Amino acid sequence: MTTYQTAIDAIRELKAKFGNTWADISPEDAARMQLQNRFKTGLDIAKYTAAIMRRDMAAYDADSSKYTQSLGCWHGFIAQQKMIANKKYFGTTERRYIYLSGWMVAALRSEFGPLPDQSMHEKTSVPALIEEIYTFLRQADAKELNDLFRALKKAQEAGDTVKAAEITSQIDNFQTHVVPIIADIDAGFGNEEATYLLAKKMIEAGACALQIENQVSDAKQCGHQAGKVTVPHEDFIAKIHALRYAFLEMGLDDGIIVARTDSEGADLTQKIPVVKEPGDIASQYISYLDTQEIDISEAQEDEILIKRDGKLHRPKRLASGLYQFREGTQIDRVVLDCVTSLQNGADLLWIETATPNVAEIAHMVNRVREVVPNAKLVYNNSPSFNWTLNFRQQAYDRWVAEGKDVSAYDRAKLMSAEYDATELAAEADEKVRTFQADAAREAGVFHHLITLPTYHTAALSTHELAQGYFGSEGMLAYVAGVQRKEIRGGIACVKHQAMAGSDIGDDHKEIFAGDNALKAGDDAKNTMNQFSA
Repeated sequence: MTTYQTAIDAIRELKAKFGNTWADISPEDAARMQLQNRFKTGLDIAKYTAAIMRRDMAAYDADSSKYTQSLGCWHGFIAQQKMIANKKYFGTTERRYIYLSGWMVAALRSEFGPLPDQSMHEKTSVPALIEEIYTFLRQADAKELNDLFRALKKAQEAGDTVKAAEITSQIDNFQTHVVPIIADIDAGFGNEEATYLLAKKMIEAGACALQIENQVSDAKQCGHQAGKVTVPHEDFIAKIHALRYAFLEMGLDDGIIVARTDSEGADLTQKIPVVKEPGDIASQYISYLDTQEIDISEAQEDEILIKRDGKLHRPKRLASGLYQFREGTQIDRVVLDCVTSLQNGADLLWIETATPNVAEIAHMVNRVREVVPNAKLVYNNSPSFNWTLNFRQQAYDRWVAEGKDVSAYDRAKLMSAEYDATELAAEADEKVRTFQADAAREAGVFHHLITLPTYHTAALSTHELAQGYFGSEGMLAYVAGVQRKEIRGGIACVKHQAMAGSDIGDDHKEIFAGDNALKAGDDAKNTMNQFSA
């Protein structure tokens, strides 16, 4: 581990090697700058964070209460503030990750403008966002460490050796804001070669975990919308292999692959795979197709037929050429997708469900665990669910099963505010509060994420500010609703110039130019000093 003192010593050795030409280089300042930029490349980050995820996965296997969490972020600043908040309120970034949502890249980061979640956005925008997020997280490290080095300098100038030693210990034991990103590669943006090429870019940018889904890449739909078309297992396995080879080529031996199945909500497939022997994976896939038994005399010219149990069957086919799966096969297909993915190199699973119901998730996971005992999920605590209505209806159904009186409630209208203060609503909210812990314990969920939370928080806070500012509150809407809360909550962004790096820049100027440095922060004319008290 590199400490401040060992970094100083290393620079001193270099100074001795290069002689007088380095006379003005301060070992203390150079060491400081090195420590403020711990990660030199995205690959450094990917290797560091992959090791974190592997340790966290092992810890979860031993104790399901040690699940991990993340919030989806669509900008580096949002990710930065999320991790600063974790350190501020909880003193740690442990078991807190970042989720990069393809939905939010499409909706907010495409040069085409807002797009639906259908893989129409530029694939390069995904690694670009990964790089942006880590740039902001590294800047958060630099800012916090810069504040510590400023405090250290003051303590040293005051001759306070005890305080200086305390701050040096904080520097040496500094916990970085850099955490794992689980990055959405959609369905791979093309064939397996395209998937491999994009995966390399994402890994180079810093991603240690790639989430890929088993939809047809050029017909991809949001996991919470209709029209999803899945691919045969062989096609999906090829893309899992492409990700693994990309990780290995980039020297990331422990990179993580999250295999997402959309089969629970998908009832279509694009093609019929080739069966090589009875009962193989292609045969199992075909067995789920919706077919109708026919006689050979009923067959049409150029029609595709399937032989099943010695009889001819006509697979149900839409005008688009897509094939239909039988109704009621969704769960069986999810389980087969999961088992096959884990048996072919995936590390974690992602199951999309119709509602956030722990029992339903557990039902699928337990079937997977009959084959792969340590199967673990990444679960989407999606804003596409109406959490209030779902959990109130679950509470209602429990009460009915227990024989409790539900006559005061209309199950279809439980979203209504008139129920907010009721016993049923309170029970439902408690289940929402404990959902992540419950699902981690009972349904194998290792990682809980919310895909789109910061999309919604940005919209809500902007609406609230606009309503007040352009209305009767005027400037008070900002002062009382934003700035006053920032000041009293100790939110670093109230000093937005410093958050954007002005203090770091001032210190760099002083390091580079000495007394000739033109600095922004020391004069009374800098209005940011109003927030120093």
